[in-house]
Amino acid sequence: MRFLSLFTLAALAWSQPRYDLLLKQGHVIDPANRIDAVMDVAVADGKIARVAANIPAAESRKTIDAQGLYVTPGLIDLHAHVFGYSGSILPDDTALPAGTTTIVDAGGAGWRTFDDMLERIIRQSKTRVLSLINIVGHGMTGQAFEDNVEDMEPEKTAAKIRERRQHIVGIKVAHFGGYGWVALDRAIAAGNLASVPVMVDDKIFTISGRTSKEKLLSKLRPGDLHTHVFNDRQLEVVDRFNGKLQPYILEARKRGVLFDLGHGGGSFLWPVASKAMAQGFMPDTISTDLHSSSIMMAESDMPNCISKMLSLGMKLDDAILRSTVNPAKAISRFPEIGTLGAGKVADIAVFRVRDGVFAFKDAWQHKSMGTQKLEIMMTVRAGETVYDRDGLGYPEWNK
Repeated sequence: MRFLSLFTLAALAWSQPRYDLLLKQGHVIDPANRIDAVMDVAVADGKIARVAANIPAAESRKTIDAQGLYVTPGLIDLHAHVFGYSGSILPDDTALPAGTTTIVDAGGAGWRTFDDMLERIIRQSKTRVLSLINIVGHGMTGQAFEDNVEDMEPEKTAAKIRERRQHIVGIKVAHFGGYGWVALDRAIAAGNLASVPVMVDDKIFTISGRTSKEKLLSKLRPGDLHTHVFNDRQLEVVDRFNGKLQPYILEARKRGVLFDLGHGGGSFLWPVASKAMAQGFMPDTISTDLHSSSIMMAESDMPNCISKMLSLGMKLDDAILRSTVNPAKAISRFPEIGTLGAGKVADIAVFRVRDGVFAFKDAWQHKSMGTQKLEIMMTVRAGETVYDRDGLGYPEWNK
């Protein structure tokens, strides 16, 4: 009798579904694991359980037909604004419908204000929110604060990073309008103290006392990031007069400086991007600089940024690499995120690439035509479906 009971329990356990969610027959692009093929992705207990061909649907509580769609790790946006800045937007309202499961707030909080951001934004969001803490203690709260060198304290900034290392992944220098290198020097000093990278987007006007060449070759360290790569106000990637790639750009990349897209509402220009891309210079990471202005007219969310890169000749697998693995590595969060590896958190983007004729705008409202457009269909965050555009996960109503 006891043997029969044990046999019955074993049979019941065997018959129970092994997975909570199964995405079947999608084209999986997972650069971290060198997968670029039609595969199935199984999720259990909020983690990736298996990626393989022909996983039986009977083994999952819910199965989604992803045939004709692409399945990738959740996108990672290295440059967004969800706190402090006047144009900040809520991450769950804007990132999750864009297949973006991780965003990095770029400088909204400083050491004085980060704990407020932690309570109000990070702990309230389904989106994974990380921070590049501002070298300015008050954060990105207007030019008067951002130009105040007295509020740029490397020791206190580094101390806050060490205290909140789970959430803070680097330092941001943003909008400094003063003269010289004091803001960047203090950010790098804090970065050295806390062993984190610095992202910079300061101006290079003639009256600033700063140049792209000096910044890239004498100031930035290997692993530091320059955002707004295709904007010639913060960085001169191509010569403004002859359109040729600046030699120091390649030299900086060779020594380990990273270049981030950072589209935004004023920082992606077709003339710069097209010339740089035509000469083989692609951004290391794709990011949005998403805020209340750029999300509307410039349409700089992750799917649109990727679509614009495709229109300039980038291959889809390269774009996914620069939206998953590369940003995760840049902030030392790989392979925790950016992969569909078994046992990793189940952050997943499901999308289709439409063929046709599409108009894309740069940050200055100039139009360029493309033939492919990426559209997010579903977002899964930690195993939970948080966005489902066309009801892929819902049963049909039988009339």
